[in-house]
Amino acid sequence: MQEIRIKDEYIKLGQALKLAGLVGSGVEAKILVQDGQVSVNGEIDTRRGKKLYPGDVFELEGNQVKVVAL
Repeated sequence: MQEIRIKDEYIKLGQALKLAGLVGSGVEAKILVQDGQVSVNGEIDTRRGKKLYPGDVFELEGNQVKVVAL
């Protein structure tokens, strides 16, 4: 499982997808999230602005990424 480290309290889902290198742009993230292709903590979430906190896990196409605090 991949990890991304954040310094702030949370990161938005679209930003997290970019930081993890799973998408190349915010537009691509928006499309994938709205199409229901991204899950957060095991449940599909269609909100690109969904706040992810340390301990949350998101997944796209079998790639799981855990959010970790610095």
